[in-house]
Amino acid sequence: MKIRPALILNFGSQYVQLIARRLRELGYFSLIKPHNISIEEIKSIDPICIILSGGPASVYSKDAPMPDKKIYELGIGVLGICYGLQVLTHQLGGRVLNSSAQEYGRATLMLKKPHPIFDLLDNELEVWMSHSDYVESLPPNFEQIASTLNSLNAVIAHRELPIVGLQFHPEVAHTQKGDTILKNFLNGVCKQAPNWNVESYLELSIQEVEKLPPNKKVICALSGGVDSTISAVITKRVINERLRCVFIDNGFLREGEVEEVVQNLKLVDISPKVVDASEEFLKAIEGIHDPEQKRLNIGNVFAKILKKEAQLFGAEVLLQGTLYPDVVESAHIAGAEVIKTHHNVGALPKDLGLELLEPFRELFKDEVRAIGRLLGIPEKILKRHPFPGPGLAIRIIGEVNKESLDLLRKADKILLEELNSFGLYDKVWQAFCVLLPIKSVGVMGDRRTYERVLAIRIVESVDGMTADWAKLPHEFLDSVARKIVSQVRGINRVVYDISSKPPSTIEWE
Repeated sequence: MKIRPALILNFGSQYVQLIARRLRELGYFSLIKPHNISIEEIKSIDPICIILSGGPASVYSKDAPMPDKKIYELGIGVLGICYGLQVLTHQLGGRVLNSSAQEYGRATLMLKKPHPIFDLLDNELEVWMSHSDYVESLPPNFEQIASTLNSLNAVIAHRELPIVGLQFHPEVAHTQKGDTILKNFLNGVCKQAPNWNVESYLELSIQEVEKLPPNKKVICALSGGVDSTISAVITKRVINERLRCVFIDNGFLREGEVEEVVQNLKLVDISPKVVDASEEFLKAIEGIHDPEQKRLNIGNVFAKILKKEAQLFGAEVLLQGTLYPDVVESAHIAGAEVIKTHHNVGALPKDLGLELLEPFRELFKDEVRAIGRLLGIPEKILKRHPFPGPGLAIRIIGEVNKESLDLLRKADKILLEELNSFGLYDKVWQAFCVLLPIKSVGVMGDRRTYERVLAIRIVESVDGMTADWAKLPHEFLDSVARKIVSQVRGINRVVYDISSKPPSTIEWE
């Protein structure tokens, strides 16, 4: 079975993942590829349409990113968004200029001519703009569909072919009826019915595992989290004893983490080999302050241990629970900037000597959770908050040592206990503590103290690509802060992080 995707060509837009999310929510499978993908590869993908993402470039700049012009000859729908509109205008013979009246933020879109992409919508819509260039003249056979006050050709369309350009971003929540516009493009312009759900992807994932030669063994480094656990469950059900799961204790885990993970995995009939390498990991980041270097050093030790365990088992394939956000933030999508290197993506050495099996590489976490429910995975595992591979090492800002790890573990335990006590754990995406490299003056028992500051980070999210800080009851925050300060000697001040992603990331490092 093959699901034909809506193919998104990435020109470096900050919203490119949001486009993919929106299409999947509408029932269409979506894939993101580099803007310079070859026409041969596009044909092999056999997409139902092509979407040109936005991006920071100008079409008249030197080395401006451009797709192969043959995409317009494939006979499938093409939708240009923001920079994508300017690209198709430039490539098909129109003219793009720099504007003195730039548009950023909300604008009123006024429909000038009926078009299927605006079926069942009002003649005026509030849309989200972010551009400094504009379409000055249309390519041959194109017509103006809609305008804004500062963008005469805010929407253009070919008179005969299914090619449409939008100057605004339909994928962001600020655009009124943006989902309907995208659905109208796929359904009304491209004449494509919805083709995607998690049931179909589960079947694809199983088929991916079934392709393994019958003599090949697989090793999986389990974290106990949602992604690696569900990947392991699917793989074990297909190849059984040819899979070995290893749980590597890097010493940066929360209190009682090893025992909890092993118990949880028993619920899904997996018994991992536990490898205690805590001393080796701690030594690898001794004296390291830079967060990216921490991640890389931890990744190197992780790979070294994994390679050794694979050799002992005779494995030739590495199973990973890699997700799309991991790939994007590690810049494995062309045009994206490295935000942070994930140990299971960017930090794996090329000489690891193992083939990769990543059944969820194109999924978001909420989609993986949905697959887990189809497989009957207990909610106790599915609702587990994300936990970074480098663990507490990147929740201690600056140098990591046993003393700081002990402080953070105690504080983190209190936070999680209070979340459960107040019935809030399942209502937020992620909650954790961050130990800061600063001290503050306090008064405890009528005595002056000068001790560490702890930050609490709790966010709400759907897929981890964007997040907002959780507006939790003051009673909860008060209880957490009081217990941490009174029970964890060495911390005398607690602060609450109210930053969203973007501009901040969820983790501090």
